[in-house]
Amino acid sequence: MLSFTSPHRRRAVGCVFALIATLALAAPAVAQTVEIQTARGPAEVTSQPERTVVYDMAALDTLDALGVSGLSSINTIYLDYLADHAGDAGTLFEPDFEALNAMAPDLVIVGGRSSEQHDAVARIAPTIDMTIWGDDILGQAQDRITAYASLYAREDAGAALNAEIDAAIDAARAAAEGAGDALVVLTNGPKVSAYGTGSRFGWLHDATGLAEAADGLDTTTHGEAVSFEFIRDVDPDWLLVIDRGAAIGSDSQGARATLDNPLVRETTAWQRDQVIYLDAARIYLAGGGAQATLDTLATLTEALSAGGS
Repeated sequence: MLSFTSPHRRRAVGCVFALIATLALAAPAVAQTVEIQTARGPAEVTSQPERTVVYDMAALDTLDALGVSGLSSINTIYLDYLADHAGDAGTLFEPDFEALNAMAPDLVIVGGRSSEQHDAVARIAPTIDMTIWGDDILGQAQDRITAYASLYAREDAGAALNAEIDAAIDAARAAAEGAGDALVVLTNGPKVSAYGTGSRFGWLHDATGLAEAADGLDTTTHGEAVSFEFIRDVDPDWLLVIDRGAAIGSDSQGARATLDNPLVRETTAWQRDQVIYLDAARIYLAGGGAQATLDTLATLTEALSAGGS
């Protein structure tokens, strides 16, 4: 019988501990999770996913700004600065489920136009809905930056990006001080819709402090259809223009041609050269994305500071 202090016993115990240590090293590491805020409430998500498929342009914009790697998206991206992330995932409205399954993503992000596909996509891979919509678009955009920064361990980059947006908002407000009121319009070929506070483009008023030239506009997705007579009668000091056709690469009549008519020419905005044509693709397709927000704020600040477009 071996005693506890015998050399044989000590060697045996040592072998057991060595075996245990080897098995521990060989065992797969337990994935870490992080709780982030999504459009559907708080969600527990595996941190630092290596392969992310993104069906929301605002999300793709912000993730790109944070320097996140391993991103892939839809077939056609109308935003040049995000074109490197184009993939085989289908479209915003119709994901290619077979291709998505073959991509084996660690995480899928939907939002906005693709949010209705959440449940179907979630059957293939972990999925979160990061839609930005409703009141306080700017606040939601910055909350999304914070969430992504936590998820991908990019906290320093997230803090810097939010600070940059804060500074850009301050600059836009300073440039707009005393500038009067504004009317936000979206052209779709020859058609025109107007948007006020609380709408998808209402954050332009929030960011600049420019008062609404027209109160009580419809806050639905497509805004309120208006006539050229309406624009003349409202007589805004500034016209903030979004060209939907240009955003999606359509060959329809452009915003400049649509608005260049005798009625709109009577407005203060037109006569003072205070019509600002915003980057349509960024604000229409990637609204709420960090880079889209910064670009739009820079355009507004430059035009307001110059007293016109």
